[in-house]
Amino acid sequence: MELPSWKKVKWWKYVFIPVLLLLPWIYRFYWNVSPLKLPPHKGATRVPELPGRAKHPAGSTVLRGEPASLVRVRGTKTLLISAYLEHQTNKKKVRVISIALRSEKAAFRCHLLCRGKLLISDGAIDFHKDHFGFPYGTADIMCPLPPGCETPTNISLTSAGSKPEELDQLGPGFLEIQNQKSVTDSFRYNFTVCFSAMYNFTNVLQLVQSLEMLQLLGVNRVVLYKTNCSADTQRVLDSYTEKGLVEVIPWSLSKYLNVSRRAFPNKSPGDLHYFGQIAALNDFLYRYRYRSRYVALHDVDELILPQSVDRWLELLPLLEKTLGADKCYQFENHWFPVEFELPPPKSQTLPRQDQWKNISGVNILTHLYREPPPTKPTFNNFKIIVNPRAVSRVTVHGALNSVKGCVWVDRNVAHMYHVRSRAVANLNPKTLIYDGRLLDYSTRLTSAVNRKLRESGLLPGNGTN
Repeated sequence: MELPSWKKVKWWKYVFIPVLLLLPWIYRFYWNVSPLKLPPHKGATRVPELPGRAKHPAGSTVLRGEPASLVRVRGTKTLLISAYLEHQTNKKKVRVISIALRSEKAAFRCHLLCRGKLLISDGAIDFHKDHFGFPYGTADIMCPLPPGCETPTNISLTSAGSKPEELDQLGPGFLEIQNQKSVTDSFRYNFTVCFSAMYNFTNVLQLVQSLEMLQLLGVNRVVLYKTNCSADTQRVLDSYTEKGLVEVIPWSLSKYLNVSRRAFPNKSPGDLHYFGQIAALNDFLYRYRYRSRYVALHDVDELILPQSVDRWLELLPLLEKTLGADKCYQFENHWFPVEFELPPPKSQTLPRQDQWKNISGVNILTHLYREPPPTKPTFNNFKIIVNPRAVSRVTVHGALNSVKGCVWVDRNVAHMYHVRSRAVANLNPKTLIYDGRLLDYSTRLTSAVNRKLRESGLLPGNGTN
C-alpha cells in the first residue's frame, strides 16, 4: 500500500504551529520575567520552600545585597536596588532603594520573609527631589514590619493590584535585607569614600594617585560603582580589591534604562540622571551606615585636603569641636585645570616623575595652579564628609536630609582640589593662583604610586620602591 506523502497529510501544521504559539509562554516561564526581560542574577541562591500555607515562590531567588542585577516590580516601571532595615524611625521599617518612573502612580505590597513565613505589608514610595528633570528618579519604598516580623531577612515587592497567586506563579527576586544590627559604638572603618558612576574609565594614573592620597589622609575603604573601564584600570582595581582597600560594585543600569551621560536632559537626553549616580550614592550611604564612622562623597578627580593638619583623622575632631558634631561638612571646590602644566616656584622641587610617562591618565602633581574664585555668586561643586547615621538622603553635592544640618568648612582649614578640565572656557593662564599644598605629600605619594603600579604590573619591578 502506498504511504501518503507529507504534502497530503500536512502533519507539520500539527507540530510547528502549537510550538510557535507556546514559545512566548515557554520563554517567560524559563526566564521568570515579565515582557521586559531582566537577566538572571549571577550567584543568587534559592530559598528553601517554607512550611505551611505560606510557601516561598517556586524558583525565586535571594539577591545578596550587591546590585549587579536589578529586580523589576511586576506591573510597574520600578527597579529595586537594595533593601536595608531602618532603625532610626519610630517603628522599624525596611527601606528599599529603588529607581522608578516619577509620573507613575504605583502602590506596592511588601512580602517579607520572617522566620520561615511570608508576611505582607503595604509599601509607600517616596521620591528624592533631586531628579534633575529626568523621567525616572531615585525613590525609597518604605515597608512597615507586620506583626510577628521583628527580624525579616528578605523582601520582595509586587504591585498592590496584583493577584495574591501571581507571587507564587512568577517568583520575583527576593532582596537580602541588610543592616540587621545598628552598631554605633564600634566601626570597621574610620573613613570610607564613595566613587560613583565610573564609566569608560581610562585615567589610570590619577586613580592610583587618588587612592594612595586617600590612604595618606587616613581613609581605609573606597567603594566604587563601576560600569566599565580599561584593562589597565581593572588590573589596578583588582590589586586594590585584593588588598582590601577597594570594594567594586557592578553598576550597569543601561541594561534596563537609557541612562544619561550628563547632569541635565538638555545636554544628554535619557531616562535617568548621569548613570544613576544618585541611586548609587544612597545605596552607599546605607551600605556603610553601620560599618564606617564617617563617609566622604566625592569623585576620583577630587581630593579634600586639610591645610593645617596632615590627615582626616586630625581634621574631623577639629571640625566637630569648632562647628559641632554630626554635621554635614561641606568643602569648598577649587578647580585645577588640566589644560595648564605650569612649573612650581623655584623654591619647590618635585620628585622624579618620568617613570609615569607611559601610564595613561592625569598626573595631579603637575597641576598646582587653581582658577581664581568667580566674581559673581555661582553654584560651587562642593563635596561632603559626614557621619552616615546623621543623614538619611544624599545627593551629588551635599545631603538632602541632615539631622543637625550642613556647615561650610573654612577654606583655610580644608578645601577640595578638583583636578579636571577648566571650568572657565576663556581662562587666561596668567590669572591662575599657585596652590602647592599637595607637594607636602609628594614624596610619600610618589613612592606609594610607584609601588602600586609595580604591584599591578604597569611598571617594571617587584612592587618595592
